Amino acid sequence: MRRLAFALSLLASPAVAQSCGGPLPDFLNGVKAEAVAKGLSPAAADRVLNGAQIDQRVLNADRSQGVFQKDFIAFSRALISQNRIDNGRVAAQRNAATFDRIEAQFGIPREVILAFWAFETDYGSFQGDYNTRNALVTLAHDCRRPELFRPQLIAAIELNQRGDFNPDATTGAWAGEIGQVQMLPGDIIESGLDGDGDGHIDLKGSAPDALMSGANVLSGLGWKPNEPWLQEISVPDTLDWTQTGLDHPKTVADWNALGVTSRDGTAPTHLTARVVLPMGRNGPAFFAYDNFDVYFEWNQSFTYVTTAAYFATRIAGGPAYNAGNPAPGLSGEQMQSLQQKLINRGHDVGGIDGILGAKTRDAVQLEQQRLDLPADAWPTLNLLNAL
Repeated sequence: MRRLAFALSLLASPAVAQSCGGPLPDFLNGVKAEAVAKGLSPAAADRVLNGAQIDQRVLNADRSQGVFQKDFIAFSRALISQNRIDNGRVAAQRNAATFDRIEAQFGIPREVILAFWAFETDYGSFQGDYNTRNALVTLAHDCRRPELFRPQLIAAIELNQRGDFNPDATTGAWAGEIGQVQMLPGDIIESGLDGDGDGHIDLKGSAPDALMSGANVLSGLGWKPNEPWLQEISVPDTLDWTQTGLDHPKTVADWNALGVTSRDGTAPTHLTARVVLPMGRNGPAFFAYDNFDVYFEWNQSFTYVTTAAYFATRIAGGPAYNAGNPAPGLSGEQMQSLQQKLINRGHDVGGIDGILGAKTRDAVQLEQQRLDLPADAWPTLNLLNAL
């Protein structure tokens, strides 16, 4: 799980101004002093911080996230297989009682939780082999994003004080997430639930704890109970493409009047939706409902979010999407060149990373409109050359 509510809420805290880098012992002493100032015990701080080391593997992973440069079709086909769908349905049956509780308490369909569970840890089978304490120390000490990870290191000390974090034995993802649905320590403190009633929150060993906690996170992020999240659609060639994208909501009834219809004919006409075209007007097309936005609080990647939301529909029995015949996309190097050109024209693309994120899509659509190209937010070589 990435960039969740607790982590984001701390971005404006005093931790932003606190130090990073420098000699590791001095850095750790500063973390201990901050933890004690927040009311945590010196003993808990020592248990977590003593013996901490910088993990170069973590830094390498942080610098190389090329998987998100894949387009939606390539990414979704890499992550979704019939075997993974079948395993999800088996996992749903094995944990039926927990999913029944989730649906009754939070109104979140089991398929939504199952999709995250699958993508994060393959239903708990592989939860990461990075020492969590060292991962958090490494990323908090590194000066690229200390405002995100230093508070998580403090949160790990609080978890240890509660008896729910062993700094020597706890392992997880390279970015410090723990357990079957990959939650950061601060998110465990804020949203962790004891799903099996044993008095502890064990997101690594207890599926009920992990699943209930994940559902609690989604609920806290604004999930609307018993409403859809993503639905495949058919779009007419005559659609005004400037009206597509996450910033152009209409009721389903209004979309229907424009010739946009759900593939299975079940779209609720009273709800608001956006038309999402992950690979442009000739590729897959979806209605994105309000619940789709909640996915972005779990992970910031547009491609990951769309794939996770789509996978949930497949577990629920929905058909494979119509891939269509989209125009070839850009390579990572070409995407970086495009992002630089967009920045030169005054657009905020969120950085030159070769990834087609939401900000880059918005800028692409605006430039397509300016150049009198089909404004479907899908960058092609024609757009790159035109710029």
